[in-house]
Amino acid sequence: MPAARPGTVVARSAWHDVPRPQVRRFAALALAEAPELAEEILREIRRAHPHLPVVPAGSGEPMALVGIRRAIELFVRHLADAGRTADRPAVPPVLFHEFGRGEGLHGRSLDSLQAVYRLGVRLAWRRLADIGQRVGIPPPAMYELVDAGYEYLDSLVDQSVRGYAEAAARRAGERLRLRRRLMELLLAEPHRGGPPGALAERAARIGWPLPRRVAVGVLLRPAREAVAPAVGQDVLLDLESERPRMIVPEPDAAGRPELLHRALTGWAGAIGPPVALPDAAKSLRWAETAVHLTERGLLPAGEVLYCTEHTQTLVLLQPGELLDDLALRCLAPLAHCGPAHGRRLAQTLLAWLETRGGAPEVAARLGVHPQTVRYRLRQIRALWGDGIDDPDRRFELELVLRARRLRGELDDPGGRR
Repeated sequence: MPAARPGTVVARSAWHDVPRPQVRRFAALALAEAPELAEEILREIRRAHPHLPVVPAGSGEPMALVGIRRAIELFVRHLADAGRTADRPAVPPVLFHEFGRGEGLHGRSLDSLQAVYRLGVRLAWRRLADIGQRVGIPPPAMYELVDAGYEYLDSLVDQSVRGYAEAAARRAGERLRLRRRLMELLLAEPHRGGPPGALAERAARIGWPLPRRVAVGVLLRPAREAVAPAVGQDVLLDLESERPRMIVPEPDAAGRPELLHRALTGWAGAIGPPVALPDAAKSLRWAETAVHLTERGLLPAGEVLYCTEHTQTLVLLQPGELLDDLALRCLAPLAHCGPAHGRRLAQTLLAWLETRGGAPEVAARLGVHPQTVRYRLRQIRALWGDGIDDPDRRFELELVLRARRLRGELDDPGGRR
């Protein structure tokens, strides 16, 4: 019993004033009836909570029966030895820890276990009150016994809560492992995803309905200690990697974009285009490409981008090697024009290809005089000759010039970069 603070008055235990012979007789009767009382309590618990499983102990008896009996015996023996109720007896830790752990492992609520404990205390109090009347224990001592019983209950619940928390943490870790393994299967190339049934089996283990379409996101962590975005349980999220990834089921469903926008506030990255479930790896590749272009300053940074809103940039700038090779061939006539003059001609050529108009339309687009445009267009025709009228050549020229503009290699008077 902890020492009282200086200046405080400690109330005398009414149970302490009960003559020792009466205490010993009370304890002897209670211990003798403990097995019967434990069986009565277990019967009532099963009647009130039929869903609770019956787990056998090593002796073959139900573990719950063993735990109830031991709890009663410990409480009564402590009462007889201490002669007062102020000190709580030591709780049998293993059994009640295991009760809580079992509830946690099976995904049940701890509320039902606490309700079982309260029912047990009420039934035990009735029997102990009857025994107290038989041996003449004074009412104040019996009232004190009720308080001690509920304090003892708190100790039992505390042990079970610890077991429950341990099991819940274990279940959470196992669920996280299963979700990550499912993501690995989903993001593997189709020929590497394993047997056809493996995906459905792993999804079923975590209760994830296989969607028809998905979009894959790659996130840039704002800080190492950043809080995980609340994207919802149906969104698979892996925060363990340096660049967290997520798989969004049915990305076009009503309300989904708004939910993701709110959940990802403060994060950056990209979400790939919606694809059929077997093609999830393709959505991941486009999301990774968009993030790479963001880091190069070719796409807006500091937000989560949707690849479907930046299709032109993604198509024109990836892969860059092919476009660079095409540009060398298509723009070879500009090689001898000098950097500044060549850039002005390229700018005029792109405006002409985009507008499909004459000098006035191109001049308005560039913000220069129409006569200047006519002069440049004559130079362009002289450089490319009749090839400038070939539809395929015009398409290639527009392709490489748009790519150069996206890279910032051309001025854009239209302000659309």
